[in-house]
Amino acid sequence: MSSSNTSDNPAPDAYPYHGAAEHGACPSCASGERLGFGFSYAFQPIIDLHDRQIFAHEALVRGVGGEPAPTVLSQVTEQNRFRFDQAGRVKAIKTASRLGMQSKLSINFMPNAIYRPELCIRSTLEAARAHDFPIEQIIFETVEGERINDGKWLTEVFREYQRIGFLTAIDDFGAGFAGLNLLADFQPDIIKLDMDLIRGIDQSRTRQAIVRATVGMCEELGIKVIGEGVETADECSALFDLGIHLMQGYLFSRPLFEACGQAEQLAWPQ
Repeated sequence: MSSSNTSDNPAPDAYPYHGAAEHGACPSCASGERLGFGFSYAFQPIIDLHDRQIFAHEALVRGVGGEPAPTVLSQVTEQNRFRFDQAGRVKAIKTASRLGMQSKLSINFMPNAIYRPELCIRSTLEAARAHDFPIEQIIFETVEGERINDGKWLTEVFREYQRIGFLTAIDDFGAGFAGLNLLADFQPDIIKLDMDLIRGIDQSRTRQAIVRATVGMCEELGIKVIGEGVETADECSALFDLGIHLMQGYLFSRPLFEACGQAEQLAWPQ
């Protein structure tokens, strides 16, 4: 995030980032500005088909009444992107703790909103401590579909998160901005296969070959693989045969608004 102001003659306090970094505080964190709109979360289970347990829940933004994500994301601008990213992390942790979530919690973050990861992560750490949610149970994954402006910068952010103790995940692996070049620079704990690779994989030898090779590569690098967007029993079976046992999709559960899934309540394939 840039610390420059685009107006010709800014007022002294118009941009509260001025000099804050010199005092050890992230300028955006110290701004105290509010978003001006509310939001909440739905949680979609990521299942472990081998153990028939819930591995994690992904926090998916929703309106305060459960409205779909675009009603919230349409209000995110370049000016409030950082504040939304920070507020989202805190709210996801707070809500997961209130619900008594026992699984890992996967939080999407906006890599283009990060200012200084070693400072801006403080609000997340404070929220985890305040709500007694272990940081080793928190996964940070890149926001689905967000163009990554600087892959080297994302690598730096991810490394800092790993150093602190968070888990990291590359979302939409196989799509344009989440491919082999990124993986060559940084090895996350988890990759989530792009759902376009998953769709109809049971009927596509090409997709099967690509996923098989990806699974083998990740095994060698010590990276877990999640198949997301699983909608049919045949897709699930094909992924399991290819060595993937962590999956997410409507086949098992839709996102649950302000609720956690329970293993015994999910739609497990026979």
